[in-house]
Amino acid sequence: MAGVQEQTQHENSHNSNRSNGFENSFSYQSHPTKHERTDTGKKPYQCPECQKCFTQKSSLIQHVTIHTGVKPYQCPECQKCFTTKSSLIQHVTIHTGVKPYQCTDCQKSFSKKSSLTRHEWIHSGYKPYQCSECQISFSHKVSLISHEKIHTGLNPYQCSECQKSFSRKDCLIQHERTHTGLKPYQCSECLKSFSSRSHLTRHTITHTGYKTHQCSECQKRFRCKENLNRHERIHTGQKPYQCSECHISFNRESSLAQHERTHTGERPYKCTECHKSYSQKGNLTEHKKTHTGYKPYQCSKCPKSFSYKASLIKHERIHTEQKPYQCSECMKSFIWKSYLTQHEITHTGYKPYQCSKCPKRFSCKASLIKHERAHTGERPYQCTECQKMFSQKRNLTEHKKTHTEDKPYPCSECHKSFVCKVSLIQHQRIHTGEKPYQCSECQKSFNRESSLAQHERTHTGERPYQCTECQRSFSQKSNLTQHKKTHNIYKW
Repeated sequence: MAGVQEQTQHENSHNSNRSNGFENSFSYQSHPTKHERTDTGKKPYQCPECQKCFTQKSSLIQHVTIHTGVKPYQCPECQKCFTTKSSLIQHVTIHTGVKPYQCTDCQKSFSKKSSLTRHEWIHSGYKPYQCSECQISFSHKVSLISHEKIHTGLNPYQCSECQKSFSRKDCLIQHERTHTGLKPYQCSECLKSFSSRSHLTRHTITHTGYKTHQCSECQKRFRCKENLNRHERIHTGQKPYQCSECHISFNRESSLAQHERTHTGERPYKCTECHKSYSQKGNLTEHKKTHTGYKPYQCSKCPKSFSYKASLIKHERIHTEQKPYQCSECMKSFIWKSYLTQHEITHTGYKPYQCSKCPKRFSCKASLIKHERAHTGERPYQCTECQKMFSQKRNLTEHKKTHTEDKPYPCSECHKSFVCKVSLIQHQRIHTGEKPYQCSECQKSFNRESSLAQHERTHTGERPYQCTECQRSFSQKSNLTQHKKTHNIYKW
């Protein structure tokens, strides 16, 4: 630091000599005291380049260096140069590690007082910058400027990989890391890396253990106010983020972003091993473990193992029948949140995806892809035991259980056993006579959803199963299978 002081003293004298050439160009009238200028708002010192005015001569001298490009203050450690002495002093703390400004709420320290002030707004919830269009408030001015571009629709920064556009350059840079996999921000405690500085900042709080923000409803505690605000929406039911395509609302901005990919078909997360792409980062992370084969989490009810603890918890709900996600419209409950999201679209009636072979429409692209296999006959899922092919992954999963000979679900009436619980439930309807699936056209009821789907084709006239030999169509798959045998007879 002594080297910095000596250098700045020398360069101050040099800077004053250099600035004398500008003094003759400075326009000012009378010279009231500095204090009086703050009251009157007078700014007598004007820059000859851009006409910006200042209350103090020293502020003008510092400003002029922006136009000249002169940076007289150099860091002795890394040789980086600065236009002002204060900027150099703040920079030097990066090398010394000095962080004199500490947050009283979470004990996090900062090298600059302004950084501490902005950080404290997270705890207080202070958001001084408000959007004039929609009245949403922000804690930082740069966040407000970025938000205002949503109303103008201006997205000048485009990704060269997927052509997605952004309103801010830093958002584009952060997005590009999903393609490159770059994670430049590393935690000094556990060496975990992150693609954005904000994610690292949130992560570092987990090492402090401080949870100063408490929910008034359930007393759950959180490390930052933002997480508490998101949590409170569970109790209030508030969903401020709405999809512009189908008008479904979400309580998190990240959930909306994930949902929007169902409309755009965007899959920004690509596996470097097999180049398979995913719409969510979590799905890619889970997929990568299929290459290693490592599955440390085993179900206590069945022999199935999982790469992730979260996947095990989701799976265990099949055994416990727990369905924590409930639809606010019809109170129907689901095992997984993704199932609830898909179900909620059915209430809107929005079906943007139409089959090119028949008039049937679907609310999500995945359902359309599954349906199209009925026309094409595609069966991408193959059993490794007997090589039998299936059009849907769940059908393959059910089939695999037939090879294990394990049938843990017995019927209490006739003692017949089944490999999965859903098959047992379907079977039990034979004894109870329950028929929960009703046709909306003729009110006829069925004990299976697939039976209802077949019946509805008698009203719609739909024949999704087409023979590749003679193009004849059928309403049921079994009829197509039977028909195909007639071609084999003729060939024989």
